[in-house]
Amino acid sequence: MHDVTAKWLSKIHAGAYRATRGRVGRSFVNNSMLLLTTRGRRSGRPHTVPLLYLRDDSRLVIIASWGGRDYPPHWYLNLIAHPEVLVQIEGNRFEATATQSTDEQRANWWPRIVQAYEGYAEYQTRTDRQIPVIFLDQV
Repeated sequence: MHDVTAKWLSKIHAGAYRATRGRVGRSFVNNSMLLLTTRGRRSGRPHTVPLLYLRDDSRLVIIASWGGRDYPPHWYLNLIAHPEVLVQIEGNRFEATATQSTDEQRANWWPRIVQAYEGYAEYQTRTDRQIPVIFLDQV
């Protein structure tokens, strides 16, 4: 899928999710979805994307796969520059701080991530970059 198409579909998904408070778009490939809003690293403007997430007690886990492209998604670059983010899960919105996993944490989480969605294993074979795993902690 081309970047332009993926971004267009992401905007539609985020819009439907936001408008329905998650009744539409809250699940994809048998996994829960959230909306992540980051601040643009250059523009400073908010950018929202729908993402699959997993839970680790009170912590959320997201994956910066971008379908296995050789470069990371823009939202990932934004949260590296500005780790303070806004999360929406269904009708609940809250602020969170993003932290990239350590190599050990990623190694522990990767099997669970692939179990949740096998596509991530395929994505990792498409790129030489290590797909980042990020933790979101509610503020």
